[in-house]
Amino acid sequence: MIIFIYGEDNYRSRKKLNEIIAYYKKINNDNLKIEFFDILDNKKEKSINSLNKKKQTSLFNEKRIKIFFNIFSNPQFKEKLLKESESLLKSKDIIIIFENNNLNHNDPLFKFLKTKAKCQEFQMLDIKSLKNWIKKEFEKYKAKPTEESIDKLIEYVGNDLWRLENEIKKIINFRKIIKKEDIEFLVKPKIETNIFNTIDAIAKKEKHKALKLLHQHLENGDSPTYLLSMISLQFRNILIIKDLIERKYTYNDIIKKTKLHPFVVQKNYYQAKKFNIQELKKIYQKIFETDLNIKTGKINPDIGLDLLIAEI
Repeated sequence: MIIFIYGEDNYRSRKKLNEIIAYYKKINNDNLKIEFFDILDNKKEKSINSLNKKKQTSLFNEKRIKIFFNIFSNPQFKEKLLKESESLLKSKDIIIIFENNNLNHNDPLFKFLKTKAKCQEFQMLDIKSLKNWIKKEFEKYKAKPTEESIDKLIEYVGNDLWRLENEIKKIINFRKIIKKEDIEFLVKPKIETNIFNTIDAIAKKEKHKALKLLHQHLENGDSPTYLLSMISLQFRNILIIKDLIERKYTYNDIIKKTKLHPFVVQKNYYQAKKFNIQELKKIYQKIFETDLNIKTGKINPDIGLDLLIAEI
């Protein structure tokens, strides 16, 4: 039997993998042998090569669970699996193929797995699903977050389920009725959040606030060049989305066209409406010039950031 687990959501896909392993351990009274092979790990590749030599007729004759990671990164191994496809389907062993990378749906191996294996895809959660997931996590601990607190938690952490899980465990040890102020007090926003707030301040012509936010990053030891790269990335996304809005694309069409995560599109979609297209082009050009001046040593990075905010 072949099980194919794939998708960008590493948190939920890993949870599913652990559930499957636990299930088969239970029904086999912990007597099941489990092997892990990561194709990107040289040591593991050696293990696979020795396995190939050991069994001339098939890769998968021994009774066990074999879990393979990153198979799609190795064309030779993909070809080997496809040649073994008939024996794989007849095998009594459990073969799990686990992938977190973006996959080509026209890939022969992908098509084979989609039609012949037991498949489960884990895409990143959209905003509605993410909010429901957070609510359920709090409910597990008999805690009740307000809608405002959930929105603030998403603003600070994004859709990183690994970090959200840890933050929720920390929060529920503080109190069971969670308010927005509790999130602000207990959770440190990731740098992208503060950069987004900086851009929001720029859009509102609140340059003093934007400078203050940037200086907070610098005081915390964040690299000026990294901050500039984050500002550039955010404005690039806003410019792309603004262009599509001007061309009458719908919100859902923008998600499909840009291939950005819905969470990113939602945040930048409303920012895009605060600028006209010419303003965004001028800002993006100014960012490019600032980056060039810093890299060529014409200006100090800290001063370059200050001038950038002051001039836009």
